[in-house]
Amino acid sequence: MNNKVRIFTTALLVAGSSLAMNLAHAQLAGTSRVDVLQHDLHEHGQEVVQARVAIDVGVKSINHSHPGAEIAYVLEGTLEYTIEGKPPVTLKPGEAVFIPAGANHIAKNVGNVKAVELATYLVAKGKPLLVPAN
Repeated sequence: MNNKVRIFTTALLVAGSSLAMNLAHAQLAGTSRVDVLQHDLHEHGQEVVQARVAIDVGVKSINHSHPGAEIAYVLEGTLEYTIEGKPPVTLKPGEAVFIPAGANHIAKNVGNVKAVELATYLVAKGKPLLVPAN
């Protein structure tokens, strides 16, 4: 493969990766997400991703899962997490929940102010971070 073809192929891959990341970070109305950290763990194709997620009063996420575990730590407000197979749990600032890899779940702001969580994901590198439930 000559250098021009290699450069063109690399450019296409980078553009495709950027588009995929933008689609993966598409926002649900009433939510915002700011990625804080993304770092390769050098272990079996895993990476850690941290994001600050804000959810307006009364808004809930879609039912979804992740290709790895999530630890959700509430920074502000009150969030209710419904994880498949478990009763809902309501958390306030300073409290956290562990969400197993592949577990469908929903987060809902059940308080009267905007809620904010620090979400830490230990996930398979290169896979979409959020997978909508069927």
